[in-house]
Amino acid sequence: MSKTTVGLDLRKALSTLGPLLGLVFVSGLFAFSDELRPVFYTGANWKNILTQTVIVGIGALGMTLIIISGGIDLSVGSVVALSSVVGARLLAQQQGAFEVVLACLGVGALVGLLNGAVIAGFGMLPFVVTLGMMGIARGVAKWLADNQTVNFEGGAGITALMEKTQPDQLWPLPPGVWIALALTAAVWALLNRTVFGRHIFAIGSNEATARLCGIPVRTRKILTYGLAGVFFGAAGLMQLSRLAQGDPSVAIGLELDMIAAVVIGGASLNGGVGSVAGSVTGALIMAVLRSGSSQMNWPNYVQEIIIGVVIILAVGLDRFRQGRSAH
Repeated sequence: MSKTTVGLDLRKALSTLGPLLGLVFVSGLFAFSDELRPVFYTGANWKNILTQTVIVGIGALGMTLIIISGGIDLSVGSVVALSSVVGARLLAQQQGAFEVVLACLGVGALVGLLNGAVIAGFGMLPFVVTLGMMGIARGVAKWLADNQTVNFEGGAGITALMEKTQPDQLWPLPPGVWIALALTAAVWALLNRTVFGRHIFAIGSNEATARLCGIPVRTRKILTYGLAGVFFGAAGLMQLSRLAQGDPSVAIGLELDMIAAVVIGGASLNGGVGSVAGSVTGALIMAVLRSGSSQMNWPNYVQEIIIGVVIILAVGLDRFRQGRSAH
């Protein structure tokens, strides 16, 4: 086996295991505090961490598809707020859980398809299009909610998704955690076991080459943004379940958390590189950092600084890997 082959295998292993090693490292940091250790490493605390990861984790699945394809979506936070408001409106009208779920997913899919159609149809930059959609979706959410929270009675089938029964121990986990795990497995299979998944990687690696190879780039881009929108709508459904109300002002900046999770998980902002397991692990890393920081009574600005540094390091590592690969 040549040195080049060994080096490639080593880089691939580090790229795959890097996010997991990062999670172990971040989790181990809080073991040095005698006061925090007995509280942090408990079933109850890890139930909270896993529950807090659900919204960002599900959204990160959709963002993974987009970033691998070479795009970006800044409208996610607004879409989450909009879908949660639509769901709350339906619950206030005594609609059933099935209709609410379809509506939340449908809102996300519709916004995603609109983003994809404009980006692919007019050749516009994803940054610009989704930045504009951020304002549109947020404005529509405020209009539907009459610029206030939307409260409802009942909705047990929806609010139970993020409900923590027996909060003093790890089991049972909320249904939302299991849904997030099932969606993770589904997206992994999509990316790694289907032609559509291979097309997404090909488009992100080199769009011109993908087009020359006969891949319908425009159609694939539209479908990618639409499918990602379904996950953003699902994140909005979980937000509705967690708050038990529709709030048009929530999830501001949530798209940055999702992008950070994908980047920390090893994806490249240039496209063509990324993994589902890495993105979910990245979301979990941020949840662990926030949980430990809160229990250490660190101010919010310290938490944001730490996460910002982690993101910069992750992007820097990606640039380093690309530089090494080029040589």
